[in-house]
Amino acid sequence: MEPIYQYAWLIPVLPLAGAMILGLGLISFGQAVSKLRSLCAGFIVFLLGTTMVLSFGLLWSQIQGHETYTHVIEWASAGDFRLTMGYTVDHITAMMLVVVTTVAFFVMVYTDGYMAHDPGYVRFYAYLSLFSSSMLGLVISPNLLQVYVFWELVGMCSYLLIGFWYDRKPAADACQKAFVTNRVGDFGLLLGMLGLFWATGTFEFEPMGLRLESLVESGSLSVAIALSWLSWCSWVR
Repeated sequence: MEPIYQYAWLIPVLPLAGAMILGLGLISFGQAVSKLRSLCAGFIVFLLGTTMVLSFGLLWSQIQGHETYTHVIEWASAGDFRLTMGYTVDHITAMMLVVVTTVAFFVMVYTDGYMAHDPGYVRFYAYLSLFSSSMLGLVISPNLLQVYVFWELVGMCSYLLIGFWYDRKPAADACQKAFVTNRVGDFGLLLGMLGLFWATGTFEFEPMGLRLESLVESGSLSVAIALSWLSWCSWVR
């Protein structure tokens, strides 16, 4: 196993750390941090650039034929029930990591000019960094439960970014509309997740796929029901 896979968890964590540092700085030392515009922007761009380099490294490794790598830890347990969290890197994940980090990196660079004269410059960078972290966490999730957590974070970031200029009525109305729309989609995702868990007894993607295939082949579960649950999940993804 190449060492880079042991550090793949840094890809969503680095932009999350950047968002937390800027957020805490704005809360504790608002005026001082707001004046350090170039420093804050450079810090976030550097973190995104680092995640982009790691993503390209993972993609190159996958192109060379490296096997799928999954690392999970037990998050919570109750009797025989186990919840895990971690990350999975395969060829699709590696490609999507490159796409997300590259787009996020150039958005960060473009933002420097787009928001140059806005007093909320640093706050906007914090929101973008959190949004990038949420998208990256969604990409590397090894199970549906973790997908749901990061999907909720993506929805929250959409709400924050759409309503960034909350003092403008059109922006305030738009973010409320986005919030309601996302909640409808989240309910559909939750229904699909619960249906799949009821049928397979797991949130993990690989065993879930194998058990669904076995249930359909044995006739214990109809193809129509399995597809309906999967469609509920894929609809919001």
